[in-house]
Formats: sequence, structure tokens, C-alpha cells
Amino acid sequence: MIAKNAIKLRKDVEIPLVNLQRQFKGIKQEVSKAISKVLLNCNYILGSEVEEFEKSFAKYIGTKYAIGVASGADAILLILDSLGIGKGDEVITTANTFIASVLPIIRLGAKPVLVDINKDTYQMDVEKLESAITKKTKVILPVHLYGIPNKMDEILKLARKYKLKVVEDSAQAHGSSYKRQKCGSFGIANAFSFYPGKNLGAVGDGGAITTNNKTLYKKIRSLRHIGQTQKYKHDILGYNSRLDTIHAAVLSVKLKKLNSWNAQRRKHAKYLTALLSDLPISLPCVLGKDYVTNYHLYIIRIKKRNELMEYLKDKKIYCGIHYPIPVHMQKSLKFLNYNKGKFPTTEKYAKEILSLPMFPELKVREIEKVSKVIHDFYRKKKLI
Repeated sequence: MIAKNAIKLRKDVEIPLVNLQRQFKGIKQEVSKAISKVLLNCNYILGSEVEEFEKSFAKYIGTKYAIGVASGADAILLILDSLGIGKGDEVITTANTFIASVLPIIRLGAKPVLVDINKDTYQMDVEKLESAITKKTKVILPVHLYGIPNKMDEILKLARKYKLKVVEDSAQAHGSSYKRQKCGSFGIANAFSFYPGKNLGAVGDGGAITTNNKTLYKKIRSLRHIGQTQKYKHDILGYNSRLDTIHAAVLSVKLKKLNSWNAQRRKHAKYLTALLSDLPISLPCVLGKDYVTNYHLYIIRIKKRNELMEYLKDKKIYCGIHYPIPVHMQKSLKFLNYNKGKFPTTEKYAKEILSLPMFPELKVREIEKVSKVIHDFYRKKKLI
């Protein structure tokens, strides 16, 4: 229910899915100082700020090493390349993900093998995972979608049984944890994205790889820098995939705020869930003490998803759909030969999921307005 003392918002006030301007206002001086330092030093490529951020990020995640790269997709690509994944190999991942989780597998000539999702967690269904393993399988790539952790102990157990590598796609899971261990610290190497809208976002594209494996660390550092071991000495065929110094400087500022920002997201999510709990909506599942989610996205499911989305838009409340077309149904991936109906839970949810506004700087009255408008929609449709 709406709080009795709720402050009314003007009808013309917009509530976006994400508001990066509010975030910037809170850290403007620190960010400006960090960027100015980079501009004064003119060390734009792999400047000292990159190494400083890498050390801080590795410590935060709980790994020995972190390597800054150009994007989250590149992070997956470089990890798989460093593991020798190529033609004839198979990499198992989830059917419910962004296409960037799958493209690096294909780019290397390997085959992505998809698994349907658990109906409660929205993550890879571990009970269906073992049946997807073949003699060609080399890697299991769980995706902590929406910031919800996978059951990593069960995945690692299967990986050990079949002598497979585990690589986490933690692009949306900055600060999420499973059984008190941070996402991005379970696999042999793990990928992060710093796309601006992420919980820890740069001022453009960026990414990182975390690992405890010294051999992989050295190889990936070379791969990301055109295969160089030292200037003009190229021992391997590499990529141009470096985290820009300016991005690293900004990320170092934001990393100090990440825990408090995530805590604020959890607080908002708890309140919004309480407000919407009297409606026939599938709300984010409370998964228990083993799971700490960063609420990168606040996902609900509703039968009349498109109608509700338009109704909210008319009231200047902007939502998103993550994701409307499952990976196996994308036109560009038809060659994978997955027919409609292959992953029923993923396909069903793609028609129902809706991402409501969620960011640390949301105001209580804005959360209450979102709830009020959704309640109004249900009353007008005579659904309650």
C-alpha cells in the first residue's frame, strides 16, 4: 500500500529506468578531479590509473588479479581465447541472456550450447546442465543475469566431474555474492562489463577479467595489448582491447561507492516488493541467505506486459525488457538450429518480463508513484 504521508510528484516528472545524471551529481567533484589528472598527464592508454583500478577491483572481488579490457564481450572473448577454445569445441551457457554472452563463443569457431532457466532464479537450470555436457564440451559459462547469482557450488561440482573449465559472465553482478563469495571469483577466469548503466559503470564501454591463475593473467594481459609481452615484441596474435585510462580513473571513484549503492538498490527493491505484494504479479523471488543480489535490474512478470508498459510510459514512467527475444530465436543465430519451444521457460518469460525503474538515487516518492500507477492499471483493467 502507498504510505499515507507520500509526497505527490508533479504529473510531468519523469521516472527513467536508470538515471546516470543523479549519480554524476553526487560524485561530480571526485570524477572531474580524476579525469583532469589523466588529461594533464596525457597518458590515455594503460596509464597508471588502469593498474591502480585493476588492483582495487581484484581486491574487491576477492581474486589475485584483474585485467582491464575494452568491453564485457571482449572479456569473454579473451578468456575463451586464452583457454584455447576454438573450432569443434562446445561452451555451455544459458538461453536467457544478452547476445554478447554468446557471440565470443561463435567468433572463436566454437559452438554455444544453451540450457533453459530455473523458473525461480531466472538463471541456468543446474538440473538440466549435466544432460547438455558432451565429449566436445570444454567450458561452462554461467551468466549472473540481473545480478542474481547462479548456484555456483553445483556448477563447479559438475565441472570437476567432467574436467571442465568454469567462466563466469558477471557483467551484471558487480557486488553480488553466493554463499558469501563474490560473483566473479568462482571461475578460472571471469568477465565483467562496465557499460555505463551497470552498477559499476564507466563513461563509455569497458570491461575487466578477474582470475587467480597467474598463467592466464599473463597471457590475457598480452592478448588485450596486441599480443605484446614488451613494446614491439609480439609473441602471440592478440587484440586491441584495453581499458581506457579515463574509464579506469572514473571506475576507481565509483568502486568506493559500489557497496553503498548496492545497499540502496536492495532497500528500494524491498520497499517496491512490499508495495506490489497485493497484486497478481510475479515479483523478484527472495532466494534466501546464500544469495546476495545487487538488483542491477528489478524484474517482474505480468501477463499484460506490453499494455502495462505503455500505461506506465503514458504516466512518464519508463521501463525496459531484458530481453524480449531469446538468444536462440535471434535471426542472426538461426544457424544454431534451436527450434521454437526448445527452451519453454525462457520463451515464456520473454513475453512477460518487465524491468521497473531501479537505481540508487531513486526517491521514495518515485517508488510509491510506480506502485500507485501499477495499482491504477490493475483497477482500470478490473484485474483486482
